[in-house]
Amino acid sequence: MKNLMYFLGSLLTAVLVAFLLHSWLAEHNDPGYVLIGFGHWSLETSLTVFTVGQVLGFFVLYSLFRLLGVLVRMPAQISKRRRTIRFNRSQEALVAGLVDAADGNWESAEKVLIKHAAHSGAPLLHYLTAARAAHSRGAMDKRDEYLKKAAEQSADSDLIVGLTQAELHLSEKQFEQALQALGKLHSINPGHARVLKMMHQAYQHLGDWEGLSKLLPTLQQHKILMEAEVKLLETETYSRLLKQAAASNDEPAIAACWAAVPNHIKVVPGIANIYFAAMIAVGAGVRVEDAIMAQLAKHWDETLLALYATVDTGDDAKQLQGVEQWLAVYPNSAVLFQVLGRLALKAGQMEKAEQYLLKSLHIEASVAAYQLLGEVFFAKGDKDQACDYFKRGIELAANEMIRGLNA
Repeated sequence: MKNLMYFLGSLLTAVLVAFLLHSWLAEHNDPGYVLIGFGHWSLETSLTVFTVGQVLGFFVLYSLFRLLGVLVRMPAQISKRRRTIRFNRSQEALVAGLVDAADGNWESAEKVLIKHAAHSGAPLLHYLTAARAAHSRGAMDKRDEYLKKAAEQSADSDLIVGLTQAELHLSEKQFEQALQALGKLHSINPGHARVLKMMHQAYQHLGDWEGLSKLLPTLQQHKILMEAEVKLLETETYSRLLKQAAASNDEPAIAACWAAVPNHIKVVPGIANIYFAAMIAVGAGVRVEDAIMAQLAKHWDETLLALYATVDTGDDAKQLQGVEQWLAVYPNSAVLFQVLGRLALKAGQMEKAEQYLLKSLHIEASVAAYQLLGEVFFAKGDKDQACDYFKRGIELAANEMIRGLNA
């Protein structure tokens, strides 16, 4: 419209100039004279007619060239118009696909997204959302095909495509495949928070505590988890590793595993007990005897005390004397008296064993104390009394089992 107005304005201006020129020449009674010769041909006319002809010729030629320009540009404009229409349709399809996916219409979402992906301004979103839709309806081959097409969109799409692939594997509990994808992403961006968090989840579900122990420093460095969460994860990881080492019945492996445990985890209640129990189980209790006593001096632990009673030190009387020092500090500990009774029995001091075990039962009845008392009386030759204590221990164990079932 603007171009048409410019054209009409220019034409009117030219006509007005021609009219004014004609009027000026008429006032002087001289219409002007123009002669043009070319070879044997000549053109003779008045100045007014020539001027008007020139103006009309200019506008005819101008219109002709404008028309030719429009015709030349028309295919490109038609193509651009088509691309615009396809782009708008693809944007509408993306919105429709996202809505269908949110509603759980996986097949419909997949169909509309893939149909318009090639003409979209964001084909990556089309393929990733279609991959999720295919995954949700169980079409794993289609899922992998769409993920491959998404990766082909640009070199920078590897991270987001890999994250989507790993997330889908995790949702299907395909932890090894997820770790394979996450390992590649970790090499691209070692500090990526989402990659590290998913690796942590995959390692936990697989029970790969060694892999998780190697990941822990990175999790802490990049503050992926809160400090309390990291400490809980460290505690679980190293306790699991100690249990795995204990299951191997290999003393060097157990010692190496314990050496790898950070000092702030070694003091967590229960962690040291796993190590000491493992060493005692492989017959290396003597090598950890002093460490157990030092641990008890720092942190009183009745479970560890009971564990110490199973150590074969080779000098039962000395072992008994070492534990008796705790009587002044913990005179009301049923477990302490029970351990003393066990050690006295092992040392052959039956009277002392009987006294300690009776005190333990007086404070709190336990199946272990009854059983040990039965063994004491059996060793003393009093089989009836021994049977009575064995019977009481069995009754107590049965009652505890019933209470546990009813709880």
